[in-house]
Amino acid sequence: MYDVIIVGGGPAGFSAALYCARANLNTLLIERQAPGGQMSTTEVLENYPGLAEPISGSEIAFAMEKQAKKFGATTINDDVIEVDIENKIKIVKTAKQIYQTKTIILAMGAVPKMIGLQKEKEFMGLGVSYCAICDGSFYYDQSVAIIGGGDTALVDAIYLSRICKKIYIIHRRNELRGSKYLQKKIKKDDKIEIVWDTVIDEIIGETQLEGIKVKNVKTNVIKDIQVEGIFVAIGAKPSTELVKNKVALNDEGYIISDNDMNTNIPGIFVAGDIREKTLRQVITAAADGAIAAHVAEQYIVKENI
Repeated sequence: MYDVIIVGGGPAGFSAALYCARANLNTLLIERQAPGGQMSTTEVLENYPGLAEPISGSEIAFAMEKQAKKFGATTINDDVIEVDIENKIKIVKTAKQIYQTKTIILAMGAVPKMIGLQKEKEFMGLGVSYCAICDGSFYYDQSVAIIGGGDTALVDAIYLSRICKKIYIIHRRNELRGSKYLQKKIKKDDKIEIVWDTVIDEIIGETQLEGIKVKNVKTNVIKDIQVEGIFVAIGAKPSTELVKNKVALNDEGYIISDNDMNTNIPGIFVAGDIREKTLRQVITAAADGAIAAHVAEQYIVKENI
């Protein structure tokens, strides 16, 4: 019997594991892949407090895992395929084993939606990014393209206009989907150019991104745009399939919680990118994990289980 089982080994999961273990809770963290989650795909991480020098996402992930283990957390590689959360004692079923636990912290994260182009995965961190706040500073006084036309794309464009010399918004329609307020700001910014009725057709470059080919969806005309980086802003998909129809989700599939990481099910907590929130960053995921661990401990004491 575990006090806490954490599903997911990203910064939210390892932060939760660290705080649970330090609280002397019998803690198990289950991650199906390498430590770090989406963070592990980041080549350079420099916006986490205390890092005097940039570090890769995978390096900090292994450091987080080592720290959690140091204080007594158990971590395993396995695939959680089912959870039973209706009773006070929860059941977590993996591909290899069945576990009992008093509480569960859901930290499975979210994955960015990809365009699906050749070289997209290959050039992640080498010109292809999914987070303007994370990676924008690498493109100081350079030209970049943003793929998308919703609020995220427009907010990214406004943010990058303070850093980059030129921003292209590549949008497949002839009108933006983002809020009217953001659209007004975009249209007043001389650095930002909207390329209407257009999709990205190809990523150009041998070892890193050097430009893109785009195609007009009405005329089929293809042209090159020279940019040093692209930011894909077509949304993210939360990894909530495991708890669909079991905990409350919003319309986009993110888990609904309060500020204490409580879901609508007692004893089930959530942390990180998988939950409904404003900002999805390593630091906010880690903060969520710490809060979830603290509230899980309080729940166990209060319920006397």
